[in-house]
Amino acid sequence: MKRILTRIGIWAIYVAGTVAILYLALYAYAVFTRRDFVPGDPIHIFRNPDAPTAT
Repeated sequence: MKRILTRIGIWAIYVAGTVAILYLALYAYAVFTRRDFVPGDPIHIFRNPDAPTAT
């Protein structure tokens, strides 16, 4: 039983490390591919023209 729990613990560490690396890769992708923010540019909010109006 102890051997099975040790193996599960080791795999849990591997999974946590993999998730952390994937998160960092996604963060790096988001940082390097973001659009440049220029003050004064209008904010574009896209809305479905067929959506009901709030009254």
